[in-house]
Amino acid sequence: MPLSVVPAINACLNATSAVLLVGGYLCIRAKRTAAHILCMLAACLVSTAFLVSYVNYHRQVGVTRFSGEGWVRPLYVAILISHTILAVVIVPLVVQTLRLAFRRDWKAHERLARVALPLWLYVSVTGVIVYLMLYHL
Repeated sequence: MPLSVVPAINACLNATSAVLLVGGYLCIRAKRTAAHILCMLAACLVSTAFLVSYVNYHRQVGVTRFSGEGWVRPLYVAILISHTILAVVIVPLVVQTLRLAFRRDWKAHERLARVALPLWLYVSVTGVIVYLMLYHL
């Protein structure tokens, strides 16, 4: 696979993760527990695939510079910084949320998921936005 398509694939993985997260949320609100579990596990797998792909891509290519100028540059930097910080923060939150679910500690799972879900969704969506700004602006 040519390296030039990897950023687009990564953006698709982030978008897929976002869709699965929303689907998982809607399923649990509708008390469709089995569908919720499938969506959330799929979101974890897709996000893991993204992370592996992202790290491998940047090990080979290095840093990609944003070429935008003017008002869009500080917007890009603000989105990128918040995305990057929360991408680091979300990993242990997701792992702990999963651990609580596997242990069937539903109260603690729900309490942590109320924090983890919006942060994870933000990271997934802003990952797509960063891609679009970096490669298509």
